Amino acid sequence: MNLSGIIKSSLIDFPGLVSCVLFVPGCNYSCFYCHNRSLIDGSHILLTPQSVKDFLEKRAGLLDGVVISGGEPTLQEDLIPFIHMVRDLGYKVKLDTNGSHPEIIKALLKWKLCDYYSVDYKAPADQYPEICGNGANAMKVIETIKLLTESDVPFEVRTTVFPQLGKEDLLTMSKEIPVVPRYVLNRYKVPDKYLPQDEERIRSKPYSQEEIKCMADCITAYQPNIAQ
Repeated sequence: MNLSGIIKSSLIDFPGLVSCVLFVPGCNYSCFYCHNRSLIDGSHILLTPQSVKDFLEKRAGLLDGVVISGGEPTLQEDLIPFIHMVRDLGYKVKLDTNGSHPEIIKALLKWKLCDYYSVDYKAPADQYPEICGNGANAMKVIETIKLLTESDVPFEVRTTVFPQLGKEDLLTMSKEIPVVPRYVLNRYKVPDKYLPQDEERIRSKPYSQEEIKCMADCITAYQPNIAQ
């Protein structure tokens, strides 16, 4: 299990729990607005599973949960044994994923290894290759969301409302997936690192919080559990 970084304490990443956040390197997407671009190629390895275990043992009683984020955690071959290790230490586990590997999510659900999931739904299905890079397949993400909907595990779906994503796009997206227990619309922020060819769309004017609220109001007929 490769690990790239850690936030040692967070009150906002795992709903209702004090958690640490672990970042894994490597991602099969290349979203133009990614805030963790240094992790995409998978070469940024700073931590070992043993060092994380040592940290978690010392934080027993101070932390409630561990968030595994990225990068894309479902690319990691040792993800399942790593989660077993974390759970054996008494921690709850939240997984942040782009949803591109429903077969991994299916296995995690079968063994009841995660207590909460957060799935990014990036764009309308037909725009996935443009937004996330060649080979990105929204049907895999929709399959992941359906698996979670059919389970009894809490989860949320997140969409970053980047400047090129309009109200009609959000309407389309809200119809493409099942009704979810929590749908989070995140405001776009300009990333520190981006590809030179993406500068024009990176620098486009972000929507205001009020504009995002109006968009949220427009999709509540299809996704009633909106959070911002």
